[in-house]
Amino acid sequence: MIQFSDREMENERLELDSKTELYYLGHHLTLRRCNLIIKVPTRALVITRTQLIDCTVDIKRELKNFRWEGVILHGCRFTGAMTGNDFGRWPYAEHPELGSIKDCDFTGARLDACRFLSCDPGTLKFPPWPCFTILDPVRRKDELLSLQWPGEMRINVESFTDAPPETAAVTYFAPAMAKRNGTTEDAIRAVLDTLDGVIL
Repeated sequence: MIQFSDREMENERLELDSKTELYYLGHHLTLRRCNLIIKVPTRALVITRTQLIDCTVDIKRELKNFRWEGVILHGCRFTGAMTGNDFGRWPYAEHPELGSIKDCDFTGARLDACRFLSCDPGTLKFPPWPCFTILDPVRRKDELLSLQWPGEMRINVESFTDAPPETAAVTYFAPAMAKRNGTTEDAIRAVLDTLDGVIL
């Protein structure tokens, strides 16, 4: 195991690329203005009780189903592909106060089925189309389910409107959504264009 803990690092480059080791970032780790390059899968990565401040996080291989629940993210810029990631304060965590997200930029990332919890999405920059972000999906469940979604997409809409009530936003990648649901990006876009509270 390769562990970074109990220290503050500034202006450093951390490349997580071992084929055999588990990377453990935390406890009590602060990275400021660092370049964090992640080349390992979710199973080889633990980040907890860690602060990332003004960092660049570059995902070099798709990061799937990673929960950033023990990480305070402030002013960070993300690039690369992430699927099923959760950002922010996870309400069911043992210590939910250890996670938060603010002033982060995802415009260079590809997000699919990613949730943002207990945060102000107005401080975040989401990726542009063909990604799309639906704000406040749980509170708007009735409105979202009343729409004529193409293909099998209603099933996905039901799943994200049943997310934790603290879900402030959910972001999807339209080409992947279209492929999973037997429809087209254009058909999805046509519905989204009729909606308020969507970031394209």
